Amino acid sequence: MAIQQEIGIHEVPRWNKWLILSIQHLFAMFGATILVPYLTGLSPAVALVSSGLGTLAYILITQGNVPAYLGSSFAFIAPIIASTAIGGIEGVMIGSFMAGVVYGVVAIVIKTTGINWIMKLLPPIVVGPVIMVIGLGLANVAINMAMNFDHGAGVFVDPMLHFTVALVTLSITIFSSIFFRGFFSLVPILFGIVGGYVLAYFLGLVDFGPVQEAAWFRVPDFVIPFVTHTPNFSWTILALMVPISIVTISEHIGDQMVLSKVVGQNFIEKPGLHRSILGDGVATIIASLLGGPPNTTYGENIGVLAITRVFSVFVIAGAAVMAVLFGFIGKIEALIATIPTAVMGGVSILLFGIIASSGLRMLIDNKVNLGHKRNLIISSVILVVGIGGAFIELTENVQIAGMALATIIGIILHLVLSGKEHSYGKYPLFAGLEDTDKD
Repeated sequence: MAIQQEIGIHEVPRWNKWLILSIQHLFAMFGATILVPYLTGLSPAVALVSSGLGTLAYILITQGNVPAYLGSSFAFIAPIIASTAIGGIEGVMIGSFMAGVVYGVVAIVIKTTGINWIMKLLPPIVVGPVIMVIGLGLANVAINMAMNFDHGAGVFVDPMLHFTVALVTLSITIFSSIFFRGFFSLVPILFGIVGGYVLAYFLGLVDFGPVQEAAWFRVPDFVIPFVTHTPNFSWTILALMVPISIVTISEHIGDQMVLSKVVGQNFIEKPGLHRSILGDGVATIIASLLGGPPNTTYGENIGVLAITRVFSVFVIAGAAVMAVLFGFIGKIEALIATIPTAVMGGVSILLFGIIASSGLRMLIDNKVNLGHKRNLIISSVILVVGIGGAFIELTENVQIAGMALATIIGIILHLVLSGKEHSYGKYPLFAGLEDTDKD
């Protein structure tokens, strides 16, 4: 990067630098943010708008002290797909809204009692395997997209052609991630999608007709309660989506720790973890009121901060405003819709694998001993229950399944099995907790 001088959190860059730096953050989040709605049947335009508004709300709630960008959360992909089949997009938004409410409740409790209780409830031996379940549970989604599975007919349509596009897309993404340097190494998803899209175009898999017909300005297909629909409440959807917020809160804490290290300020103390969690929850609630996927802080944008050393919240806010504006450009939404599923499938093969691997990395980074029977039992049960698709039917209309069930079982095992001190590993954040949990 040409810009090496550090810009502080509350500094306002010159307008030309401000614009360029904000565009960088926009590119960093763009690929992942539109991928989630693409996979789940939601509107990419609404996702962009809710992402921008959620980020602005986050900045306000954290009193302009945390330079974080919020985009679509991958952890909710499988629950959204499952919930859509039960109650449609309207039902999904109720589940998303309640997940955001959980953030708010946790923020209030943390403000009142501190953070030790949540660290005890969610040790690495529980959160790590659950994150692995999130990634591995989506493996079939990625492969079905890569090989163009027709769910209506129940068969693969021209699988070799589409899988070739997917593999080329995957190869470009991997190459970009490994060999590119600086800012370009942070947007391999974008390079992969563009490269795969170009190949798909020459193979006749892209139709630009909808882009030519689309208007430049278009109001996104918002899903607003009591305006476009009557909310569809379902206990099963709540059981599918709300427990995932427990995992994403843990991921949020990890992001805050990394961000604190990058910037050189302790954001867990000031403005406080309760404010950042509340901001994340409010961003998800905003998305649920518009028809977008739940939001979460983005590691890609933290990477941009680390490389540029530009920590200004004004730059982040600029990217958020651009995202909102992009959501109202009809041709952009139409262009996104022309991307073949094989292209997104190729990118997803890597992304979902990385999610699973990040769960394994959590165990390694925290030096959790899987040689201890207690840890081995907890992780094994979580993986099989979550990936195997187990479910518990509480009533005729209430079902707890998949990741939600795996998370709950993991927490219960952690609480009831002896030797809790072995669950925390050696990470500084958990220092001292093992002493208080010795049996």
